[in-house]
Amino acid sequence: MFNSFNPEKTSEKISDFLKKETRERGFTKVINALSGGIDSTVVTYLAAKALQPTNVLITTLPYKNLNDQGLQDAQEVITTLNIPKTNVFHINIGSICDRFFANDPKIDDLRKGNIMARVRMTILYDLAKKERALVLGAENKSEYLLGYFTRYGDEAADLDPIRDLYKTEVRILAKYLGVPDRIVSKAPAAGLWEGQTDEGQFGFTYEDADKILYLLFDRKLTPSEMVKKGFKKEVVEKVYSWVKTNDFKHHLPKVANE
Repeated sequence: MFNSFNPEKTSEKISDFLKKETRERGFTKVINALSGGIDSTVVTYLAAKALQPTNVLITTLPYKNLNDQGLQDAQEVITTLNIPKTNVFHINIGSICDRFFANDPKIDDLRKGNIMARVRMTILYDLAKKERALVLGAENKSEYLLGYFTRYGDEAADLDPIRDLYKTEVRILAKYLGVPDRIVSKAPAAGLWEGQTDEGQFGFTYEDADKILYLLFDRKLTPSEMVKKGFKKEVVEKVYSWVKTNDFKHHLPKVANE
């Protein structure tokens, strides 16, 4: 289904996009929140290729000691790409978020995750203002269509280099760019709570989701038509449910018409 995807052509296209948009907006630098996951890593590789490492700013924003491996992977990416140490900002959001959490003893993990995403966004945009840089997003097409993001949190960006790429395509592009295999193959996770993974929340894999999302949005097939093609009804229904439940996120804010 994604056999025609050309990572070399895509890499050049996104590089040209980053050069053009940065220049036309009057900037020379970009800033990226690097988690050590595949999406933010691919965005960092593409930015370094397009704009040179000296013009790429990185922020790592862990919550306490959660996702230590991601932090180590992020540091490897920074070193590999020769991004200057003066371009890297490490800020632990633990104490900030805990002040919010303390206001409600019954707060659940999902609400905590949303707060963490919005705190990260606030810090990222403040650094962007301070350093005069454009904020790069790391949202892919799969996450966007499923509505798997926090409004005014991790979906906030000035430029979205990979939002037109399904997760499957991001993985292909990552291998082409030379992203370490450990980062490419590890389970996708937003780092919002201990043991959290994207696919664990979904109840299906990105591999299955991408095939269904492609048929739904690119080929305009209905869920029933997909089932007739051999897709498991339960998986199709779960993916479609995520799409429909979170569709409102793509239409905010709603404006009153005259």
